Amino acid sequence: MLARRKHVYFAMMGGCIALFVLAWGVVRLWSIPAAVAMCVVAMVIPPVAAIVANRRGPEDRWWDDPSGDPKSDEWWDELDGKKRRP
Repeated sequence: MLARRKHVYFAMMGGCIALFVLAWGVVRLWSIPAAVAMCVVAMVIPPVAAIVANRRGPEDRWWDDPSGDPKSDEWWDELDGKKRRP
């Protein structure tokens, strides 16, 4: 899943750069309002790309990974009902 999110992120950012370059390198020669509109669209892409890249999927189990502190992990396991208290 991480690799797919990275590919989507880089594709979106590549599209953003392409929009900027095409807007001011080619489209502005025919229509400045169209070039500005393309830049506005390109301006929205980076935050959306960051959200897509940092999104967690249902198979990403980050909340129940061990912390490394045995006492803390034991306490959380007890709260979650994974281990019974002796």
